[in-house]
Amino acid sequence: MHMHVPTLLVSGASLLLAPVAAAVTWTATPFNPASVPLAVRTPYLSAWLAQGAGTALNDAWPTFWTGTIVGWAGYVKVDGTTYTWLGAPNVAGSSKATQKSLEFTSTQSIFTMTAGPVDLTATFLSPVEPSDLVRQSLPLSYLAVSVKSNDRNSHSVQVYTDISAEWVTGDNSLVANWTTMTGSVLTHQVSLASQSVYGEVSDHTQYGSAYHATLNTTGATWQTGQDTVVRAQFISNGALANTADTSFRAVSDRWPVFGFSHDLGTITSAASSPVVFVVGHIRDPAIQYITANNGRQDRSILFWTEYATVSSAISTFIHDYADALLRAQAFDAKVKADASKISSDYADIVALSVRQAFGSIEITVSKDSSGNFNTSDVMTFMKEISSDGNTNTVDVIFPAWPIFLYTNPALGTQMLEPLFRYQATGQYPNKWAVHDMGAHYPQAIGHNDGQDEAMQVEESGNMLIMTLSLAQKGRDTSLIQKYFSLLDQWTQYLIADSLIPAEQLSTDDFAGQLANQTNLAIKGIVGIKAMSKIAEIAGDSAKAQNYSDIATSYAQQWQNFALSSDKTHLTLNYGNDASWGLAYNLFADKLLGTNVFPQSIFDLQTQWYSTHALDFGVPLDTRHTYTKSDWEIWTAALVTSDSVRDLFISSVHKYAADGESSQPLGDWYETSNGAVEGFRARPVVGGHLALLIV
Repeated sequence: MHMHVPTLLVSGASLLLAPVAAAVTWTATPFNPASVPLAVRTPYLSAWLAQGAGTALNDAWPTFWTGTIVGWAGYVKVDGTTYTWLGAPNVAGSSKATQKSLEFTSTQSIFTMTAGPVDLTATFLSPVEPSDLVRQSLPLSYLAVSVKSNDRNSHSVQVYTDISAEWVTGDNSLVANWTTMTGSVLTHQVSLASQSVYGEVSDHTQYGSAYHATLNTTGATWQTGQDTVVRAQFISNGALANTADTSFRAVSDRWPVFGFSHDLGTITSAASSPVVFVVGHIRDPAIQYITANNGRQDRSILFWTEYATVSSAISTFIHDYADALLRAQAFDAKVKADASKISSDYADIVALSVRQAFGSIEITVSKDSSGNFNTSDVMTFMKEISSDGNTNTVDVIFPAWPIFLYTNPALGTQMLEPLFRYQATGQYPNKWAVHDMGAHYPQAIGHNDGQDEAMQVEESGNMLIMTLSLAQKGRDTSLIQKYFSLLDQWTQYLIADSLIPAEQLSTDDFAGQLANQTNLAIKGIVGIKAMSKIAEIAGDSAKAQNYSDIATSYAQQWQNFALSSDKTHLTLNYGNDASWGLAYNLFADKLLGTNVFPQSIFDLQTQWYSTHALDFGVPLDTRHTYTKSDWEIWTAALVTSDSVRDLFISSVHKYAADGESSQPLGDWYETSNGAVEGFRARPVVGGHLALLIV
């Protein structure tokens, strides 16, 4: 992780400083989050409703995860009267629908709006399909709208939605062009006129195309053009003109929008069949990856292996809505049932975390020399998001790891493979594990100069722990077989620097460097013990015994260094009796069943945390009162008392529901008042699933 946050704070300053103070007037289930995921599937398909303490779906524009607007508007016309239900369009002739309810699950956000004598339900479904990686890789999301009468009478109803060209760039002064394809599916495609492959501006991709699609059923019409013109056409006529504006121009020049309308005919008190819209952003190639001898490989999103064209992918996706919804409901129900075994607060936190974590990854495939897809070479890439734009940051994958172990460990293997493969080429000069695969997503071009952010014990321990967990939980030993010598090399480094870690960064780099970190030493020692088990799997019993002995010896010596002199708690750093912190790396010992540390240490820490919580949780350590939600939940998973476990969980729940910010869930926050620190929308919330994997 890095701390390059200022650009983010500038773009989102108004959001950070001024949470909306409106009281919630609707039913929120399970609670009203600071920001509601609308279309969240990739680092570039990421649309949210920033809520603060309560903003209705038609009180504000949806925003990208950074806080910049992505125009998305919705109207419904009922017996000739028009109501706005999505976004904040300012066109005469429409009044606002009233939000009745908001519900979110792991994959869906469902809003019910009252528009006079009808209720409109808008279901934003971003599928999470961990068992079908081609489907998971589709950078597309659903909006389904159904309407029913609320006064027992019949009504004439038309529904409208559009997206703006803001979906294709982080710079609204740039020129966009667009086209509309008509056929059995109506599809608007929007692109930058001048594209920059692998380029970003303000975290938005600068190449590829945004798509807005719907089925070309009876009563469907479309139009492209200036926002006020297209929207006024619907308000006046309840239908669009089937006309294209061909005056390509800057995104902010008369704001071009891409609209659809459906005439639902006569609606009764039975809900109408859903009208389905698809939004997406597709680019190719997606990722640039470093190969041997500083080569470069262009990688494509996995769905291309099954779809020859974007049109066929969109058509299949839109026709699949009914089945996709059933699969989503089954997934939501399983996650909720599993998490509810811990507590309902825990189930709520998990539900809010799933789309955010999956929205950081892209599953890719390479091509062979003749241009055919090499389906045996699938790698998954993660954007760090907000704390930095790094690609496959090891200490961001690590806190997010529980969600991948829980949903499909193969995703974990695919995330580690690029890191292993790169380091196996010998181009990375340091003897510890690399921090990330590239400083700027979507480029995974390594650090041949060795100048990546140095987290020597952190990343080496992380790689060993994650690799063993794949063998245990995913029954996948492929990384062990292929990269045993690298794992062994990193273990040698841990043997040299884990018992008494030199001054260095841990993953919590915002807190600064520190020597003799108790929690970092835990990670290194568990890493050494993990290598002992890895050697066992690889059939090297001599190494297995040697590393096991070292880990055991280190753990015993560590207790003498790490315990306070009165033996009541672990210190933050050796010899500093007044210090303490969250020893969340003990979770790895429990996860792997390495049992390097005695039960007494877990009991001791449990007792200590029980008396050191502030209003919104236990501080990360004694240097500050802030904490990390991922580490709070990891700690909840390792303590030996259910009441202390629930203290951590309820604290994170209280923070997630406090309305103190208007941004996608931030993992770094103040335990004194629940205020967000610098981060938002990061994949590390996948760590909130920690209790589901032990």
